[in-house]
Amino acid sequence: MSGEGDDGRVADATGSMSEGDASVMVPLDAGSESETYAVPARDDFTTASLNDAATLGEGLRAARDASMRTLDQLADATRVRAEYLKALEENAWSLLPSRPFTLGYVRAYARALGLDEEAAADRFKAEYPDNAEKLQAPVGSELADVKKRSPWLLAVVAVAVIGVVAWNVTQRILTADHQAPSSIAEAPGTWKEGEPLAVIPVSAPLPAPADQTVPAPYITPGLDPEAQAAAMAAQTAPVPPGPQINVGAAFNPKGAIYGAAPNQSGVTIQARKPANIVVRNGDGSVVYFARQLAAGEAWRAPLTGNMVVDVSDPIAFAVYLNGEYHGSLPASVTQVGQLNNQAAQSQAQAARAAAQAAAAAAKAQAQQAAQPDQATPAAIATQPRPAPSSAAPATPPPAQ
Repeated sequence: MSGEGDDGRVADATGSMSEGDASVMVPLDAGSESETYAVPARDDFTTASLNDAATLGEGLRAARDASMRTLDQLADATRVRAEYLKALEENAWSLLPSRPFTLGYVRAYARALGLDEEAAADRFKAEYPDNAEKLQAPVGSELADVKKRSPWLLAVVAVAVIGVVAWNVTQRILTADHQAPSSIAEAPGTWKEGEPLAVIPVSAPLPAPADQTVPAPYITPGLDPEAQAAAMAAQTAPVPPGPQINVGAAFNPKGAIYGAAPNQSGVTIQARKPANIVVRNGDGSVVYFARQLAAGEAWRAPLTGNMVVDVSDPIAFAVYLNGEYHGSLPASVTQVGQLNNQAAQSQAQAARAAAQAAAAAAKAQAQQAAQPDQATPAAIATQPRPAPSSAAPATPPPAQ
């Protein structure tokens, strides 16, 4: 691909331009033709020489003035900031970045102005020498001397290690505790093998400590022993059992629960295994709930409403009335009102049974509380008789 420039020269696909021996440059960005810049030939304008300038900056500024371009134009051409180009023209090296970057800027600026890049770089190095310290060769003993002394050093280290180990072993041997013979073997009067054992007398067993014995029952002074025995017998007498209340297994939710709220329902239908359930009105025109319940899921029936429960398998559903198990569904189609009536009757029976149990317990407590006040016949016989009243008429003596 080639294109014709503004001055009539032709640029090939690489972006270089040729017309006679005119100088060329590579485009800064090959992405678009508008960003391609060709340096004009040296014969198009008068080029100042760096040799004639007193400093590199003055030569660059003279070349820019001769090219009749501004710093912003050259900044776009070289991709270098305008303030850096201005610092080069003013020889303000302190405003420029590090030396390698500045040297690259000098080359790019000279190339854009049509000057000799190498001459500009040499001029920059001469005017702005590198004052950084160069790396020096290592000083000290040479490798050969180290190799000569290394065997002696190793020998000294080995001797030191052997000495430390030998000293530690010697100290351990000197400070080791020697096992002394047991003093029991030399004690007089000890038992020897073959001699009969001495008889050890054993005393009679001692009684249990005081804190581990059961205290004697406390007898209140002034009460008859018979009355106290009757009261103790009444306290230990078993309470007659009250009426038994049969309670079914409690409802245990094992999944989602659909239908009415817990405080607005007395009937809960729980699936024992996956089965279908449909809740509708009597004629089937309205369906209130339809779902295949998984094992453990349940549906609560509302307290009011003309509803019918239609299931695929009545054995697959357990019925809980007031939270207690009451068997399976009686049929595939069951009236919800019938189940609600059963729940109300079950609740009433439970209330009556609880009331009877409470009354029986209260009666038993009253009887138990009244028994200590009743005196036994033996107590009555032992009671002293009251003295006769002085107002009573005296019995006449028998006739002789």
